[in-house]
Amino acid sequence: MAVADHKRGPMKEINAEEKYVLPLSLLRTRGNTSVVPLSWEKHILYLLDQRLLPQEETWLTYRSVKDVEQAIRDMVVRGAPAIGITAAFGMVLAAYGLKDKNEGLFVEKWLEKAAFMLQARPTAVNLKWAVERLEKLVREHYKMSPSNLTSILEKEAISIWTEDVKANLAIGFYGQDLLPETGGVLTHCNAGGLATGGYGTALGVIRAAASRGKEINVIAGETRPWLQGARLTAWELIRDDIAVTLIVDGAAGFLMQRGWINSVVVGADRIAANGDVANKIGTYAIAELARANNVPFYVAAPVSTIDPFIHSGDQIPIEERGPGEIITFAEKQIAARGVRVHNPVFDITPHHLVTAIITELGVLKEPYGPAIYACFS
Repeated sequence: MAVADHKRGPMKEINAEEKYVLPLSLLRTRGNTSVVPLSWEKHILYLLDQRLLPQEETWLTYRSVKDVEQAIRDMVVRGAPAIGITAAFGMVLAAYGLKDKNEGLFVEKWLEKAAFMLQARPTAVNLKWAVERLEKLVREHYKMSPSNLTSILEKEAISIWTEDVKANLAIGFYGQDLLPETGGVLTHCNAGGLATGGYGTALGVIRAAASRGKEINVIAGETRPWLQGARLTAWELIRDDIAVTLIVDGAAGFLMQRGWINSVVVGADRIAANGDVANKIGTYAIAELARANNVPFYVAAPVSTIDPFIHSGDQIPIEERGPGEIITFAEKQIAARGVRVHNPVFDITPHHLVTAIITELGVLKEPYGPAIYACFS
């Protein structure tokens, strides 16, 4: 069971010498600022409860893989890269819980827990990628003592976290040139430090552009029903002194029409081999509006978000959540009682609407199939 720890301060105040904040130390050395959504300390995982932001900064304590899996389901942590990193540390906690077993039973039970973790969120491919990366180590070293294998898994989870931050910094570097020197940049949902290991993908591009002196005004769509844009994106950018204006999701087309939005940059939860993009519901509509108004539409994501085994977006599973997220607000009923609800969490933006995909390996453009293939070859 997760335990709230109100005494923990912001991540920036934690000793950067400790290995579990290595990504934050990396951000500092590059002269960048960012929030970080998790901490790993003495075999305990801490998650910043994103459901309570921006009103309250509460860190929850996790000691078991079951509770970490539930935290992912309950949206304590969200964003494809952050989910993947969290799942990796959840599987490390599973290993620590099985250290007293013999080699055969350790592997058997660990693999069972890994299969359980894979069911937490179906659309975000980073979860699957991270868990399978650890699973490969378990299968390769199945004869190793549980204690030694647990240590290997812990080091690998830390590597996954650190690699994500490095990827985000590279995405920012490659993407900054695509944004205008001045003007409005629209982003949807939250693809910042909170959604990653730190720094962010879409917000990483924005942070890098701002650090280079570009005078951009971020237009943040509120992003119903969880309001990630209003609660999380705005909160992150205000902390970094980056100009941000909040709009209702339905205002995006009007602002493009009036010339107030010069480009769009969003994150992704999964990218198919042909360049189709799964992202927060509403992204597809924004991409269509961008095409109609001749506004470039960029997707920023690490290569780990690309699923080369899925040919097109039609094959990407779309998570659906309960009706309570739509018919209630602040625990009050806002919809007519008895109304039927359809609540898909993501949608698919066809690749022909995507101007470029910004990765840590560079900027990918049409045709996306060969460009994506080159990332894995």
